[in-house]
Amino acid sequence: MQWMIYGANGYTGELIARAAKQGGLSPVLAGRDAGRIEALARELDLPHRVFALDAADRVRDGLAGMALVLHCAGPFSATSAPMIEGCLAVGAHYLDITGEIAVFEHAQAQRARAEQAGIVICPGVGFDVIPTDCVALKLKELMPEATHLSLGFETASGLSPGTSKTVIEGFSTGCQVRRDGRIVDKPLAWGRRVIDFGAGPRSAMTIPWGDVSTAWCTTDIPNIDTWLPLPRAAIAAARLGNLFRPVLGNRWVQARLKGLVTRYVKGPDARARARLSTRVWGEARNRQGDRKVVRLTTANGYALTIDGALAVVMHLLSTTVTPGCHTPAGMLGADFVTRLPGSGAFSISDR
Repeated sequence: MQWMIYGANGYTGELIARAAKQGGLSPVLAGRDAGRIEALARELDLPHRVFALDAADRVRDGLAGMALVLHCAGPFSATSAPMIEGCLAVGAHYLDITGEIAVFEHAQAQRARAEQAGIVICPGVGFDVIPTDCVALKLKELMPEATHLSLGFETASGLSPGTSKTVIEGFSTGCQVRRDGRIVDKPLAWGRRVIDFGAGPRSAMTIPWGDVSTAWCTTDIPNIDTWLPLPRAAIAAARLGNLFRPVLGNRWVQARLKGLVTRYVKGPDARARARLSTRVWGEARNRQGDRKVVRLTTANGYALTIDGALAVVMHLLSTTVTPGCHTPAGMLGADFVTRLPGSGAFSISDR
């Protein structure tokens, strides 16, 4: 069955395309940048298509004959909806590597349409959010009566251009958490605490990570927040940044900042990706105050995205999966992440 990597000319899309070819797979490479797509397709000896996402008929024509699309072209806040519509129209499974809450929420809203079209919609099949989603499900299995779930990660890897642009978009929205089943807006760095992600206590703050949406779908736990370790000075600066959120959300300012990203941000090289691992942490609590904590060490986020995304692709192309909207752990189980290269076993404790 034919399948496509859209955005194969981007940083992560190209890494996935090269890994797919090395693994004996033959995806169709696609994107809107004809020069870069054609050059990569020639180098890898793979088929290609060139089309933009600005018109529904172009997207449908571009996806004709595809059984599955792995969507890697960010920022996903702008690109995911038209690609999902195209997949619904042609009957192709939709996967992406986003970590954006709004994208997950939009995808979940298409559940009934996906069921009717007979396709699977599963965003977040990379570092965003495979490890944290699997930790969330493991905690749910350990504490079925949990009412509160906290998730976080610690990594030294740099950001790709696409991820950097997503972070810039987040400057204007502040933080989001889930409370009593609803997503609510909070100021930047609204929550602060000390967390041991696996290498000793670190100061940490809340961030608007995709699990605020996906972990709810995976676990039904009604209160969810997500955390990132940062120096106290950086957390203080983030809190101060709340004063400038209206300016940071200005369209001109956003465009200028994203332009700087395009010019200067290249993403970590192969040596950095191989050297740097990621620590993932999760904590579940029940009404009685009991706790369960799960820690996990994985490969670098970009390496995990490559292996995780391709593993989900192969699963969907070789296995019958109930149509609808899924999360990675919901579809492949809590232990999925531990089977990926560079991942260890879950470490479980009460603190």
